[in-house]
Amino acid sequence: MIEIKNLSFGYKKSAPVYENFSLNIGAGKVFGLLGKNGTGKTTLLYLLTGLLHPQSGKVLFGGVDVHERRPATLGEMFIVPEEFELPNISLKEYVKITAPFYPRFSHEQLKNCLEVFEMPADIKFGELSMGQKKKAFICFALATNTRLLVMDEPGNGLDIPSKSQFRKAIAMGMSDEKSVIISTHQVRDIDSLLDHLIIIDDKRVLLDASTTEITRRLYFGEGEARESDEIIYRQPSISGNSLLCTNGTGEESNLNIELLFNATLAEREKIAAIFNPQK
Repeated sequence: MIEIKNLSFGYKKSAPVYENFSLNIGAGKVFGLLGKNGTGKTTLLYLLTGLLHPQSGKVLFGGVDVHERRPATLGEMFIVPEEFELPNISLKEYVKITAPFYPRFSHEQLKNCLEVFEMPADIKFGELSMGQKKKAFICFALATNTRLLVMDEPGNGLDIPSKSQFRKAIAMGMSDEKSVIISTHQVRDIDSLLDHLIIIDDKRVLLDASTTEITRRLYFGEGEARESDEIIYRQPSISGNSLLCTNGTGEESNLNIELLFNATLAEREKIAAIFNPQK
């Protein structure tokens, strides 16, 4: 669905954020985009959706350069930024004004999403708290039915019940032709949702793998390592130590994204050798 080819981008009077950066993003999956603060995750989301323009290289969406900002392209992508402003109008008015920009907008899906979040259809943005505005905007975003949905820290402002509702709403709206990219630090809020993980740092991709491949190649454990495994990384936990090991027996374990993220940053060469042995 998306091809990022030799992308370079930087802000004025700052070091380049990306240099000769490439990445492919397929369809039908929920992607987790992870990285330390300042690594350019939000910048990448804006480049993907054509809100920022690269100094060199291209971002192709369905083979079309997003830099051209064609109506047909923009009608197939939607971004939920970390911070946003909504006009002081009702949701119904907002839908009437904005929905025509999205050819596959579904009023039925909007209704279903609002029900998941336990919100009435006649809400007015000016009367909502920040968390309620976030839920309303997520409902609209899902109802657009765009092939690409990009979300930057969608869990911010949501309470614990709302985060569970968020996961249900995302899962309910998925299909084989859609992709969702979620950039977040709150990995435990979305770990059960993700099909694929992308970890970036220092202007490059450190890990680009499906959750199935990750749990096939790596074993996530507690306490001591199994005889068949080699410890890659360990970190203190309530029960002693959380371990990331090679998966010598092929036994599946529960994915611990926080542990994997820390291990990928600390043991880059070891993780690269496991997932990209040819390199």
